[in-house]
Amino acid sequence: MKLSRFFKKRGAAISFLIIAIILGIMPLLLNAGMLSGSSTVIFLGKCMALAIAAMGIDLIWGYTGILSLGHGLYFALGGYCMAMYLKLQETGGKITDFMHIGGLDELPLIWKPFNSFALTLILIIAVPSVVAFIIGYFIFKNRVKGVYFSIISQALTWAAYSIFIALSSYTNGNVGITEIKTIFGSIKGNLHRNEMFKLYYLALILMTLIFALSRFLVSRKFGKLLIAIRDGENRTYFSGYKVSAYKNFIYVLSATLAGIAGAVFVNFNGSITPSQMTISYSITMVIWVAVIGAVIGAFLINLCEYNLSSGSMVEIWQYIIGAVFCVTIIFFKSGIVGIVSEQLPALFRRLKTKGKDKAKEAA
Repeated sequence: MKLSRFFKKRGAAISFLIIAIILGIMPLLLNAGMLSGSSTVIFLGKCMALAIAAMGIDLIWGYTGILSLGHGLYFALGGYCMAMYLKLQETGGKITDFMHIGGLDELPLIWKPFNSFALTLILIIAVPSVVAFIIGYFIFKNRVKGVYFSIISQALTWAAYSIFIALSSYTNGNVGITEIKTIFGSIKGNLHRNEMFKLYYLALILMTLIFALSRFLVSRKFGKLLIAIRDGENRTYFSGYKVSAYKNFIYVLSATLAGIAGAVFVNFNGSITPSQMTISYSITMVIWVAVIGAVIGAFLINLCEYNLSSGSMVEIWQYIIGAVFCVTIIFFKSGIVGIVSEQLPALFRRLKTKGKDKAKEAA
């Protein structure tokens, strides 16, 4: 296999492998005293969760051409499922303080399944999947697409956000579910470093498996069909494929990945609030994918926010992120991953052509 062809076909995998190796050694650097504290590892754990959500958006938007501006809804649904389980572990399965304040005398029926870890894992997948299936079924069956789909996804997200705020007795309103530990217990402080490492590597393994699943899907005939739908939906439809079924499937899969990402995020963040369900949060996810690619974008944009949203940059960091977005879109067609998968192969081809031309001139 020629070098240019190798980079073109394996560029995304190579980029991900480099990221995974760097992430894998971070806890080792912390143990060696080369990192100032555990906050960096926890931050990277959050980024891995967000990268999972970004991979889902890449499947539905990058490959299928469906721009969803409401994936924050599915991210939050998965996050709330995990947070409800973790909160009940702290209360021993009893009613929480905000439920007392809201006038409830016993644990609501909707909370009771989250006393079981096995049921919680099922619901983390099932709740976003079912909601996405119902929404997608009616939207795609009626062939709603383009900007109309984006507007509907925004409206549904806003409606869900309003419901979560209104049901404060069950969700704690704007405050959300806070002050919770992880599935391994507390990860704060040096005494709980082992628990933090377990959670961190679990998130890394999960992110790797989801990346492998995504690559498997898009490298098969299914992936070619998604691209065909993106580039010519009507032509694909008249070729005999049930386009609405394919679109609904990838939409549900993308929502499921967002729900899993939300569940992982809650463990590192220690809380979940309706702010993760807002339209702006959903648009931020799209920016991760648009700017640099799913995984790298999730890490880089959040790293910029982490470092710029404090101190002297607190008032202008969003403009800086916007500038990065504009520069990337204008000058880097496929983002950083595109440098490896497209621009490097193009450079190799140009150098090879020049070499042949010089050889001809010498002859």
